[in-house]
Amino acid sequence: MTMSISAIVERLRQRIIPAMAGSFAALGVGWGGGALGAAPGDRIDLDGRAVIFDEEFDHLSVSPHGPDTVWSAHTPWGGDFGDATFRDKEPGLPFSVRDGILRIEMRRTADGKWQSGLLSSAPGFGSGFTAPYGYFEMRARLPAGDGVWPAFWLEELTPTGSGKHALEVDIIEHYGRFPAAYNVTVTERNPANSRENHSEMHTQAVPKGSLSQAFHTYGADVTPQWVIVYFDRREIWRTPTPPRPLAGLDVLVDLGLGGGWPIDKTPSPSIMEVDYVRVYQSRKTP
Repeated sequence: MTMSISAIVERLRQRIIPAMAGSFAALGVGWGGGALGAAPGDRIDLDGRAVIFDEEFDHLSVSPHGPDTVWSAHTPWGGDFGDATFRDKEPGLPFSVRDGILRIEMRRTADGKWQSGLLSSAPGFGSGFTAPYGYFEMRARLPAGDGVWPAFWLEELTPTGSGKHALEVDIIEHYGRFPAAYNVTVTERNPANSRENHSEMHTQAVPKGSLSQAFHTYGADVTPQWVIVYFDRREIWRTPTPPRPLAGLDVLVDLGLGGGWPIDKTPSPSIMEVDYVRVYQSRKTP
């Protein structure tokens, strides 16, 4: 699919509106009734579910736009977002692998511009890895500081110009300005009429600074009935899946900048560490 500049702006607008109320901690209810995170729920059972995508980062296979690598360094629609440019891989930047850990490094260059990294499992519709349903998980330690905006998300890919609806699942978006929370958002977009876009949002409370102090797992089980979101493999929220068959979901990891918040105090460099990204097959019976 392609994404116009206006669509990107709309996407960012949707993401920062809840924060405009003051702070994440002040949000008692998110869009569509998504409440501030309470006690974790049931632990996910992955017994009998085969791993269909397994990136352990023993090495990194990435190119600007695929198709013969595991990852592409740009979104399938070719657009950046936020205040940093997502750059191609060069020696040591913005990606490096050490002891099975991927490091995505964001830094300000000598001319004052910011550069960072993004990984996409599919360079476009019909290529790379996608899955319509399954359990998608990342284990990562996030950077700390104002302006950092790391994310792990899924994007439904449809043929360019098809006009088909597309689902986006933001399993985690963390705004460094708010070290005691992160956002989960599920958005159904109508490319023919952005006014019909619909989002459900949840704000998950966590101990202050804990996301940058240790590795945690962030996951979503996408089924025909529900998108069920997990933190450290315990359910924190769910919302209904759109009542239609889903096309393939692209897997994306990025270290963004800003997201509507000031970047003048953002640490340079800032580093996001990723232990693995895995996708487990969907259950035979939802």
